[in-house]
Amino acid sequence: MENSEKTEVVLLACGSFNPITNMHLRLFELAKDYMNGTGKYRVIKGVISPVGDAYKKKGLISAHHRVIMAELATKNSEWVEVDTWESLQKDWVETLKVLRHYQEKLEASSCDHQQDSPRLERPGRKRKWAEQRQDFSQKELLEPKTKDVPKVKLLCGADLLESFGVPNLWKSEDITRIVGDYGLICITRAGNDAEKFIYESDTLWKHRNNIHLVNEWITNDISSTKIRRALRRGQSIRYLVPDLVREYIEKHDLYSPESEERNVGVVLAPLQKNTAEANS
Repeated sequence: MENSEKTEVVLLACGSFNPITNMHLRLFELAKDYMNGTGKYRVIKGVISPVGDAYKKKGLISAHHRVIMAELATKNSEWVEVDTWESLQKDWVETLKVLRHYQEKLEASSCDHQQDSPRLERPGRKRKWAEQRQDFSQKELLEPKTKDVPKVKLLCGADLLESFGVPNLWKSEDITRIVGDYGLICITRAGNDAEKFIYESDTLWKHRNNIHLVNEWITNDISSTKIRRALRRGQSIRYLVPDLVREYIEKHDLYSPESEERNVGVVLAPLQKNTAEANS
């Protein structure tokens, strides 16, 4: 299938990235290989969207530092970038709204490209030719040949997929819109129960064709939680996070027993909001 016939895809990963690890970066590579390998899609970009401080997760350090670390981690990437919109919001933003924001951003960018094509006439051209060109331009504006806007899909691990089952963590209508309107690319491991989880959920089962499960055959058990634990204990994290991220963490002494106590006893923002709405 020619590239022009393939659906262009942007992979969007939302999360704490507290801190970003080599595992987070591997998710993008695994998803890209899988999607391109189907022959139906062409991944053109990956986007990391760190959550804002208002998420109130235990041990969550400032979004300012988490964004910088994500930017350092992707500094040498040719296709993965960081989007700061979510991290800059005063209030916690639902994942569905982040997906919608980025899809609208792509649509606006596509419109700008289509309109940004000035036609300059050389002096001395015959008036008839100029008039023909003008007529053609007007016709083209009336009947534009629009290129399909790339589709945003949510990239995640199996833990996010299974978090759909946690009461009041997600709105049921948001789950329906995420999997129905955008789609999931979920990185899972051999023996993981992701398929069973989809089977047991009527919503996920209905939209199962829009959920891509990608097996991670070269297992990678790095997690942000384990990185923070190692740092609290004064242990090395070299080769677990990008070198620039490690250097930034060490320079600013970001993770400590004190930082891990941040937001202790505070209810996670989505649980607060969704529980309050459910009880209202």
